Amino acid sequence: MATLRTAARKITQKSPNDVVVLAAVRSPVTRAFKGGFKDAFPEDILGPVMAESVRRANVQPADVNDVLIGNVLAELGFAKTGRMALNHYGFPNSTTFHTVNRQCSSSLQAITHLAHAIMVGQIDVGLGGGVESMSRNYGSRGVPQDVSPHLRNSPVKDASDCLMPMGMTSENVAERYGIGREAQDAFALESHRRAEHARESGHFAKEIVPVTVRVKNEETGKESESLVTKDDGIRSGLTLEKLKSLKPVFKNTGGSTAGNSSQISDGAAATILARRSWADDRGLKPLGRFIGTQVAGCAPDEMGISPVFAIPALFKYAGIELKDVDFFELNEAFASQSLYCIQKLGLDMEKVNPNGGAIAIGHPTGATGARQAATLFNELQSNDKEVGVISMCASTGLGVASLYIRE
Repeated sequence: MATLRTAARKITQKSPNDVVVLAAVRSPVTRAFKGGFKDAFPEDILGPVMAESVRRANVQPADVNDVLIGNVLAELGFAKTGRMALNHYGFPNSTTFHTVNRQCSSSLQAITHLAHAIMVGQIDVGLGGGVESMSRNYGSRGVPQDVSPHLRNSPVKDASDCLMPMGMTSENVAERYGIGREAQDAFALESHRRAEHARESGHFAKEIVPVTVRVKNEETGKESESLVTKDDGIRSGLTLEKLKSLKPVFKNTGGSTAGNSSQISDGAAATILARRSWADDRGLKPLGRFIGTQVAGCAPDEMGISPVFAIPALFKYAGIELKDVDFFELNEAFASQSLYCIQKLGLDMEKVNPNGGAIAIGHPTGATGARQAATLFNELQSNDKEVGVISMCASTGLGVASLYIRE
């Protein structure tokens, strides 16, 4: 493994109270309305993933004290149907359940909250993850409809901008920071190229839990079972010419298209966290260790730049530098904001999303952070590397970044 500089070695020193990661898995990510999960309910996608996470962690469902699932769009915040899924897939009533919504960073926040609960002694074992069915729950396109007229017409720009469509924030970033259409298309193409290689080589299969769902035949109306095993939004044979031919979606003179923006998707992911002493007592070998998370805010109308504040805050918190990080999982909400963050932070493109990102894989909003965790640990393990950062922007101007150490 890589060796951290002296000033940061303290984060690699093991302690009985460390929060360790015992498993990190995900479902395939599929295209909303068209892909393998188009007829599935979010609870049907999440249930098998939660069950498999405890199996891979080599723990029992009853060992899990609390479950926290990130979700953005489902009815009643997914609180009741999520608990139903937990019980249906073999977890006892003693394993409690709740949900969190921090927009695109919801499942990363779920992992963070449970890590904090372990740190302060509230629990010993937690399951943090996320799920989203954008096929079922994206009718409003993520923009609230039932809004106070007083606030909707607020003279405070940052207040009214919280309702700005995400695509327009992408165009703002591109215009303000000089991110051209050609660069955005080239970035998208590389995301698909990397993701296609990861899928076709079998690399992604190591982190994916196949999920059986019921699918409706659009012509006959009949239902049948289907086993979904692979991400289906990754475009094989995509060319730069094809990307260039796509029209801007959000602004006639803009650069954000369906090809260089994250896909709306369905999927789930789950991570098992435990106190190191608890894991050691049972002879369990962790994948790695949770170090910490930092959150930072920015103007809502350019929400995509928020990682440029969250990642430096994380470095300061952990006492590390850019050169210490082996891989970054940076959510690709849009090529515009991804490129700006990479350029502003001085990131090495070879270390950022080596297996592609949300432009190619997809972005099931409530699940993406935990999906990135599964992908990150897979990549660290495959390359015998040590240090990884997960980060993303989130609607209304929120940036989140988390640090993990592989063991």
